[in-house]
Amino acid sequence: MIAKKFNHSERIKAILFDSGRVLNRPASGHWFIPPNFFNYVDKKKFLSIPIKQRKTAFLNSSEYIIHQKLIKSEEEEYIQFVQFYKIFADFLPELNLEDTSIQAVAKDLVFNREKYTFFEDALYLVPKLSEKYKLAVVSDAWPSLENVFVKANMRNYFSSFIISSKKGVTKPNKLMYQSALDELNISPEQAIFIDDNIRNCIGASQLGIQSLVLNRNWKLFTLNKLLQRNYHFIRNLYDIEKILV
Repeated sequence: MIAKKFNHSERIKAILFDSGRVLNRPASGHWFIPPNFFNYVDKKKFLSIPIKQRKTAFLNSSEYIIHQKLIKSEEEEYIQFVQFYKIFADFLPELNLEDTSIQAVAKDLVFNREKYTFFEDALYLVPKLSEKYKLAVVSDAWPSLENVFVKANMRNYFSSFIISSKKGVTKPNKLMYQSALDELNISPEQAIFIDDNIRNCIGASQLGIQSLVLNRNWKLFTLNKLLQRNYHFIRNLYDIEKILV
């Protein structure tokens, strides 16, 4: 079951997409484990460390990176992620990570254009939707995200590409959505926004943008449909076409 038809769907001129878990996902299955991570980190040692300890290391590193609000270039991003992995290494001394390995992992995270893979429905629908609607990416991310889209031949379909670290704010700050609206030259009522996070969708809705919450996980989708009846939920991107008909 999908969300009911939007109000005045014929007026919709643009679609704003979140990136992670909506259009793509990490190739490794973990946002901070880039594709070549285990070329520099001993996999056997890493997996021998209790999972709770590994999670704590990533959480503390993440606490650092989320407070670096303004990161405008990939070079700045690389510097910040070197620090991220230094913190990670400090929490997992068993790995004996040297500076050269830390720098190599950070480089892979920032400059590997294939660190994310795009969902099949995104690869199919984004080109199709771009023929009728203006498209934008509105993502809490870092500058390197844009080149991931370039590498996948997806960037040209988006007329606006809003990255939080370049703005110095994250969703649900209205600047994130308004920046896309301004670049697309449309009003909030002419757009819909798709995100996997209800909080971010509320932020868009407060600006007057109709929003869809995407839950690819079936259990989460079913639970939210039962408990969160004030929101529009979709299971995948194919549902967009049904809503906009």
